[in-house]
Amino acid sequence: MNSATLELPVIVGSEQEQGIDISRLRAATGCITLDEGYANTGSCKSAIAYIDGERGILRYRGYPIEELAERSTFIETAWLLIYGELPRRDQIRRFSDLLTENENLHEDMKYHFEGFPSNAHPMAILSAMINASSCFYPGLMGAANRERFDIHAARLISQVRTIAAFSYRKSRGLPIIYPKPIYKYTANFLHMMFSEPYQDYELKPEVVRALDLIFLLHADHEQNCSTSTVRMVASSQSNLFASAAAGVCALWGPLHGGANQAVIEMLETIVESGDDGSKFIAAAKTKASGKRLMGFGHRVYKHYDPRAKIIKTVCDQLFASLELRDPLLDVAKRLEEAALSDPYFVERKLYPNVDFYSGIIMRAIGIPKEMFTVIFAIGRMPGWIANFKEIIDDTQGRIYRPRQIYVGAPERHYVPLDARGPSAPR
Repeated sequence: MNSATLELPVIVGSEQEQGIDISRLRAATGCITLDEGYANTGSCKSAIAYIDGERGILRYRGYPIEELAERSTFIETAWLLIYGELPRRDQIRRFSDLLTENENLHEDMKYHFEGFPSNAHPMAILSAMINASSCFYPGLMGAANRERFDIHAARLISQVRTIAAFSYRKSRGLPIIYPKPIYKYTANFLHMMFSEPYQDYELKPEVVRALDLIFLLHADHEQNCSTSTVRMVASSQSNLFASAAAGVCALWGPLHGGANQAVIEMLETIVESGDDGSKFIAAAKTKASGKRLMGFGHRVYKHYDPRAKIIKTVCDQLFASLELRDPLLDVAKRLEEAALSDPYFVERKLYPNVDFYSGIIMRAIGIPKEMFTVIFAIGRMPGWIANFKEIIDDTQGRIYRPRQIYVGAPERHYVPLDARGPSAPR
């Protein structure tokens, strides 16, 4: 047992959060820390997003999410996340021009879409096509191309929605709809999703704004599973598209990006059973029932998810303006009311999170469940790009390489096949 003593410095963040710097621990003592799932480990210092889960705070580059949701747009917020400041008029105009210039995929990419089966999951297509797209831009390959980073970032943000829309059309056996330069970012995505060759989709401002807000609210969320994956891959000097494709794969997991789909499936089950939510609430309080209240609680937030408050208001406004009725929304409101007043859920701090209402909004827009995580990926792209940029801008950075505690067999020696006996483990 190593008895060495080491004095470790305390790192204080700009919001006074504290961390113990253990970067010299192994070299000085021969020991490492063990933190399953990294729940207590800071993997980096980042200036992009700040979360205070106890107080229900989320800020992008210092700006409260409530202010950005009310006054900004997804594209302006994307610039903020990537470059650190709100853009000037000339900067946002140039960024918008780059998005328009790079919104079309290389024509040969169409043949890649044809190779997927009709029932392929859109997230599988998205990750594969982001990687494939990099092949058409030789400047991306090899070490990160800092001189053309602006173009690469704009190209990825622009083309991810084109790939997503094309994958949706492919899954439905529908003809591909190309982007239109006259439309802004979110409107263009809806156009590519729902227009027909003979008739453009009617772009209602309420719908465009609701989806733009979903993108904005998902744009970054600190070092979650997918963002950490992007940084891990980027640390090896993989290109931006490869790093983002890895982020898509991490996001695909049901414990990360699939929560809003799980909420809709839960609500559908409740409605189909004839329940108004009361029976489900009662069952969810009993472990033996196997029922789980989806869309409530959060790994980070021990208070009301600030994004959930924003998105609930938008949901109500969208349904009112479009004069929509959805039994799933009625049940969702009853579940929320019960969870916020029932001591069982209050004591466990199971407040609604952003996934609870985002799925209902997307369902109202007409986006199918299998596309929900894709929408999440489109929104998260600026945050991934911002984290990628932090990695490549750090000239002292090294490849990420976590350690482990080995718990396997101790040293042993090879036994010839004939000497292993009939009962040797397979």
